[in-house]
Amino acid sequence: MITWLILAAAALIGLAAWEVLVCEGAHLGPRFVVWLYDIAATRYESIKAFDLDWERRTLGEPLHAAVGSLPGARVLDVGAGTGRLARALQASGGFAGSLLCLEPSRRMLSLGRQQVAGRGVTWLRAWAVPLPLASASFDFVVSLEILEFTPRPNETLSELVRVLRPGGWLLITNRVGREARWILGRTTPPREFPASLIRAGLESIDVIPWQVEYDLAWARKPWGNS
Repeated sequence: MITWLILAAAALIGLAAWEVLVCEGAHLGPRFVVWLYDIAATRYESIKAFDLDWERRTLGEPLHAAVGSLPGARVLDVGAGTGRLARALQASGGFAGSLLCLEPSRRMLSLGRQQVAGRGVTWLRAWAVPLPLASASFDFVVSLEILEFTPRPNETLSELVRVLRPGGWLLITNRVGREARWILGRTTPPREFPASLIRAGLESIDVIPWQVEYDLAWARKPWGNS
């Protein structure tokens, strides 16, 4: 009996560790996820091995090139964290537009605001669902490494598309690493991800390997879609 109790306790501890360390509390609700990010905020960039040069080359420069052809462009970063996208854009030369960084974690937002403020960048503490923003109000919407940690990823994707103007572009990641399948109910197999973007009302989809754990997708909202 004691042996079974020990095994059961070990299993529960292992499951809890997996939920927190791998799933980042995805199955325990968004407030738990945000609480974890509040706790880890000051260590977040070291955990992620943040490299500004890499971020500039893989995020900043491609987005800068796309935004550069659209003066006054409005860009939304959902799940902005400590401002990785804002810093990548600034390191690429900035752009003549506006960037709204939306982040639900109070401490992550505070650190991001310290890193990047002014110069067309504003911060808003809010959830991804629902986005407190008007429909068709942004030329580019970016959401990196958050989809799998939201309660209903398809609903989150719908909100991202809603605030995107017709002809605008969504830049979004899909979790594909070996651990992705175990974030139950939150991830989409790589071969199925383009179809999920099409169902969300997007086209011109281009998915590229981005990190060990993620693919990066560009997708466009068709003209005429509100």
